[in-house]
Amino acid sequence: MRQAPVRSVAEALEEVGAFGAFFTIELGGSDEGWHPVEDAYAHGCADLVAATADRYGTRELRIGASMVYLGHAARLWSPVLACTVVSGIVPDLHGLHRADDGPDLRLPTSPTGWLVDGVPRLTDVLYEVVVGRHLDALAAGLKVKVAPRLLAGNAASALAEAARAVLAARPDLRGPLADLVDGLLNTGRLAGSGNIIAPDLSFRRRSCCLYYRVPAGEKCEDCSLAG
Repeated sequence: MRQAPVRSVAEALEEVGAFGAFFTIELGGSDEGWHPVEDAYAHGCADLVAATADRYGTRELRIGASMVYLGHAARLWSPVLACTVVSGIVPDLHGLHRADDGPDLRLPTSPTGWLVDGVPRLTDVLYEVVVGRHLDALAAGLKVKVAPRLLAGNAASALAEAARAVLAARPDLRGPLADLVDGLLNTGRLAGSGNIIAPDLSFRRRSCCLYYRVPAGEKCEDCSLAG
């Protein structure tokens, strides 16, 4: 694969950061207030899981774990997918840090990545960058039992929502986005997790994230339990 110039990767990440909070990865700066995501994965992001369950008013930590996994998946897929289709660059998330007090992400050193036109199997590379190197590690570290099918559905749902957000910002990219998401939804653990059901990239999953179980919760639009 062909390496992209460091400056180009940084510019691509900064450009898509304007799409919203889930697309933002901070670059550089002081290490104070941050820690390697590998440390967070080893503990299953237990701090965020507990805080999330408390915020939603539930004692079911598996709901907190599901929500944390879903949110983290969104923070990974969003910038990776957007950079790929907008700038033709796949950012490498090696060395990623997480904020000590929340879910924000940061790359402490100069970001690296690959040029899309030099990647022979693009969906496989994107899957490895997000799922293979990050989401699988988080799933393995969770301290509460959450069904693998549910987690796969969360990863797929986060991917689809990231694609819809990119589409809203760049409607001219619907074709490449749809093709890429369709390919990813047929890759690895994402296969069989759900399908794109409309031109606006609306998604219907085959599992449930459990959000409906929290007080005042409800079924999500893409939920398998929705009417």
